[in-house]
Amino acid sequence: MVGASWPHYPPCVSEDCTNAACCGQEFKYVWPELIGKPASEAAEIIKKINPAITILILKPGFIRLENFCCNRVYVFSDGNGIVSEVPTIG
Repeated sequence: MVGASWPHYPPCVSEDCTNAACCGQEFKYVWPELIGKPASEAAEIIKKINPAITILILKPGFIRLENFCCNRVYVFSDGNGIVSEVPTIG
């Protein structure tokens, strides 16, 4: 399946993929350059690059689901709304 045709999350879709590179296919799937940026700005950048995925901004204390989804990116923010971990598809 081509990344642009993933349905929006939810539901979680991964087909036979078990890693972010598989999900990304021809699209970018990891954004290390967004660490230190405002989480809302990071979400906008990710959405422009790969509109087929859903971005979820998680604040401190929120726990991510452990299932692997090709159509989801978690953006972890610190207490000031700044990206604190590398956003990655999954």
